Amino acid sequence: MSLSLTSVLMAGGNQSSISEFLLWGLSERPEQQHMLFLLFLWMYVVIVAGNLLIVLAIGTDRCLHTPMYFFLATLSCDDILFTSTTVPKALVNIQTQSRSISYAECLAQLYFFLTFGDMDIFLLATMAYDRYVAICYPLHYTVVMSHRRCVLLVTACWTLTSLVAVTHTFLIFRLSFCSKKIIPDFFCDLGPLMKVSCSDTRVNELVLFFLGGAVILIPFVLILVSYIHIVSAILRAPSAQGRYKAFSTCGSHLAVVALFFGTVIRAYLRPSSSSLNSVEDDVSGAVMYTVVTPLLNPFIYSLRNKDMKRALGRLVCKRKHPCLQNRMCNFQTNLKEKVLLNRKQ
Repeated sequence: MSLSLTSVLMAGGNQSSISEFLLWGLSERPEQQHMLFLLFLWMYVVIVAGNLLIVLAIGTDRCLHTPMYFFLATLSCDDILFTSTTVPKALVNIQTQSRSISYAECLAQLYFFLTFGDMDIFLLATMAYDRYVAICYPLHYTVVMSHRRCVLLVTACWTLTSLVAVTHTFLIFRLSFCSKKIIPDFFCDLGPLMKVSCSDTRVNELVLFFLGGAVILIPFVLILVSYIHIVSAILRAPSAQGRYKAFSTCGSHLAVVALFFGTVIRAYLRPSSSSLNSVEDDVSGAVMYTVVTPLLNPFIYSLRNKDMKRALGRLVCKRKHPCLQNRMCNFQTNLKEKVLLNRKQ
């Protein structure tokens, strides 16, 4: 049954303790539901399979047991979890022709969405720092980015994102919500939930502005500063081949940063209203950073990275000569050590 969004959003409701919400979904048009179901099912399968392949390739190839690929594997795991908080529920609602989500399920979805979404932001900043150390201080790289420090960085990211998510979820929990209103999105997010609340949301808005702004802008500034130093160091490199290799190494990460932050900033900083066209635009923006970005990440990192392409090829083809691979890894490691020694001299 098609629900009229504009009339429901404008209709007033009594403040009450409700047991469930209604989600606007991906589209109001019934004729689009079957196509949207197939499209999002395909994208979800590709996201899970693509990111899982990256994790397996990095885990099984000892040539890729480096900090950069450790963070990439963590990012791929996070992308799987991030997408899994929203897309499966949207697919179930389309298939069952239902828009309902329970109150507890909505808060749980909000918490995990914020946790995994903020984790993406922090991981991209951590990866930028890793590239900064690797290019600007190559002789100290193995000491600065030790395995223990990499694990500590990822643990700190998980801890911070969990605390941020708990704070926002608790503030939403204390609100009362109006009955007979639809959440103008296909999942439970902070902005849409505050729109359907009957309580005073000024505290929520202030916390979202300052804490949410800090979570987005501080990592973004750190990434910009890191890449200013990286570009400066690359331009000072005497070898054209060295400059090309350094730019190639950072190109994939820069593409992902631009795609993710561009869509997030568009979704959260662009003013919205309750009109039908605006809600459709908001949903389209949310789809970009919740589905499209995790979908493109495996292709960006694998197509632009020769080591990843070789590792994926060996994984898919079930390589028959592991001893030869080990000798190649040892050869590459020794070659990198010789290059570092030559630079030092």
